[in-house]
Amino acid sequence: MTVPAKDILWTADDAAQATNGINTGQWRASGVSIDSRTVAKGDLFIALKGPKFDGHRFVAKAGPAAAALVDHPIEGAGLPQLVVADTFKALNDLALAARARSQARIIAVTGSVGKTGIKEALKLVLSRLGVTSANEGSLNNQWGLPLSLARMSPDAAFGIFEIGMNHPGEIEPLSRLARPHVAVITTVEAVHGKFFDSMEAIADAKAEIFTGMKQGGVAVLNRDNPYFDRLAAAARACGASTIFDFGAHKAAAVRLVQYSRESGGACVMADIAGQSLVYHITIPGRHWVMNSLAVLASVAAAGADVQAAADTLRCLKAHKGRGKSYMIRMSGGRFELIDDSYNASPVSMEAAFEVLGQARPGVNGRRIAVVGDMLELGPDSLAVHAALAKPLEHHGADLVFTAGRRMNALWDALPKKMRGGHAATSGELTPMVLAAVRPGDVVTVKGSLGSRMGVIVKALRALDEDVAPPQQAVNGA
Repeated sequence: MTVPAKDILWTADDAAQATNGINTGQWRASGVSIDSRTVAKGDLFIALKGPKFDGHRFVAKAGPAAAALVDHPIEGAGLPQLVVADTFKALNDLALAARARSQARIIAVTGSVGKTGIKEALKLVLSRLGVTSANEGSLNNQWGLPLSLARMSPDAAFGIFEIGMNHPGEIEPLSRLARPHVAVITTVEAVHGKFFDSMEAIADAKAEIFTGMKQGGVAVLNRDNPYFDRLAAAARACGASTIFDFGAHKAAAVRLVQYSRESGGACVMADIAGQSLVYHITIPGRHWVMNSLAVLASVAAAGADVQAAADTLRCLKAHKGRGKSYMIRMSGGRFELIDDSYNASPVSMEAAFEVLGQARPGVNGRRIAVVGDMLELGPDSLAVHAALAKPLEHHGADLVFTAGRRMNALWDALPKKMRGGHAATSGELTPMVLAAVRPGDVVTVKGSLGSRMGVIVKALRALDEDVAPPQQAVNGA
């Protein structure tokens, strides 16, 4: 197939040189894929091997691809192949080559919460200032990060790459692959306790992001977090020339002066290294006010236009599973659904409850929280789940529905008047939620990905499809 020159990411010769591979024919690729189910026209399909899969079995199904990267020739595949010794190593080799040829300012983002939202916000504001590449979704692990780097446009002015982990030692090799100019740690919170002995150990694992940072790079850190000094020391030890901190702390370089709630968001006044800025964000919650400070700190650290970035934040929208809001019509009226079902931790649960508390139910409406198990919290998991009862009461939740074994602890801790229903799984809880919801309600759904709370979101959204005449749902994210 023919790919326009301006859209080329990899030629056969460039990829062969990067991977020390051998081509069976000439090709040019406009994208890179590791999933035969979503491979697009013009992609280089990389046949990875895992404990439960082997991408080589699907090369023949990667029909739209420009070529396939394989560890042995696939007979009858019907497309050119780049044959290498190891396809996972070759993916990393492509990432290294993409990073080496790039002139982009690279920003790497990690943290206990907020990293995907901040990455997406940076992608939005920086794309207005130049060609910008970033991870799609949460492609932030040992497969996702090299894939994202391999997809980076050679013309990119900015590259924003989220790096995730749940074990010590996972971030360092990814940081060395990305070699960021700016390394961001959103915050350090009590997550992944199952795999760490202490909060200090979690902070040290996050600090691995500095190990690959370019010499003289900039660390962007949350000044309000109790581990700020520990992280700052780690950044300096790895050669950071500047610590650019953000928060409400009076000494923060990017400092929150004040904010006021607006419909669906906030008006924020901040001091950016001595420059006073007033801007608007369109996602509710104090946590998003703080996220916006992290975004502007990162933009400043990358040497980009902070005022332009602040102006663009008014265009920011919440994403599916991460606080996106829907107005769902039903017989007699409508209710608001806040889909925060992608993931959960104690701190993000409290942030979701704050947003629920700020919401304004309609006539006879209630604030309803539908929550599933938080995973990977370690030996204190049940106590942490039970402790959610206080912020739920504080933020005025009227009814709480819980799903999962761990959420039994919260159910027992709730006042009886707040108990909406409990079930072992999200699927079993769904009919209870559907039966309870009524016009005027505001319903927040949240839980760790493994809790499958998206099942309940899907069922609630389907209520809207049953009402005639069909109209487009209103998105208030």
